[in-house]
Amino acid sequence: MTLHPTLRGLLLAVAALLVVAGCAGDPDDLDEVAEDEAEAEDDADDEPAQDVDDVDTDEDAITLVANPWPGSYANVGVAEVLLTEELGHDVEVVEIDEQAQWSGLDAGDLDAVLEVWPSGHEDNVETYIEGAETVVDLGELGVVGEIGWFTPGYVLDEHPDMATWEGLQGQEDVFATAETEPAGQFLAADPSFVQFDEEIIDNLGLDLEVVQSGSEAAQLTEVESAIADEEPILFYFYTPHWMHAEHELEMVELPEPTDECLEAPDAERDCGYPEDVLFKAASAELEERAPDAFAFLDAFEMSNEAQDEMTLRMEEDDVDHTEAAADWVDDNEDVWQEWLP
Repeated sequence: MTLHPTLRGLLLAVAALLVVAGCAGDPDDLDEVAEDEAEAEDDADDEPAQDVDDVDTDEDAITLVANPWPGSYANVGVAEVLLTEELGHDVEVVEIDEQAQWSGLDAGDLDAVLEVWPSGHEDNVETYIEGAETVVDLGELGVVGEIGWFTPGYVLDEHPDMATWEGLQGQEDVFATAETEPAGQFLAADPSFVQFDEEIIDNLGLDLEVVQSGSEAAQLTEVESAIADEEPILFYFYTPHWMHAEHELEMVELPEPTDECLEAPDAERDCGYPEDVLFKAASAELEERAPDAFAFLDAFEMSNEAQDEMTLRMEEDDVDHTEAAADWVDDNEDVWQEWLP
């Protein structure tokens, strides 16, 4: 599961204290501790999501997919609480890559995923839902997502023309770092996320270098550090997400995602991301094995506001997804009662 940024920062702070306490004045020791600190930072990043071949689940449990972002965990938390307390099912939650999940659903090793972002999954829908029919479309989740390029509001206050990609041209060095100069840095997301930013940058002729963050936790740590110092930063991000309630983030306008652009090969991508109406999917085997759970997940809905409420609580109060979801369930019985078969 995602390592909370606060814990990540604590690990790095401890490493820094060790430098001061144990190694002052000895260059060799300082080099050794610097290596240890870098290793601690690597360890603090998210553990990689499981590969589907590594999944070992109880065949009697309902196995729900959690993808490595907060909204997915919020959905799963609510479903887990209700499947357990109202329908009497055991539930297992498996964090897995959003691409790898499809073969697990296809084989029946995974039962359901509650948040699929359509952009980037056209081939999977065609292969497993429309073709093999081993995966069932459970309908819209109710959440509308949008992926894009974001920058803090203070950047646009100083450079208002950067509200569009055209305004970035010739000014990319505003986002330059020691590693990328004279090119500007573009901070990528978790590498398992669907991303076309390198192609968009190349095809729009922007002088930006994509820098991998390694995980969402690592990305958010870097973004929040930049915001604390009011430094310019440009990065891949999306809505809904709790961070929009914490900081003023502005989306940079990219070219309109026309059908022609979206249907072109990835290497020719020169437009922004389309608005995503998120949907749910389940293994076709689930309906026969647990028809009540299938019916519940088919009726299950969520909203941007409900997700933001839970994920912000997970962040600010440092609670896990199950606790945040249980509180939401307690406060919204009139909503979820309609989902029960």
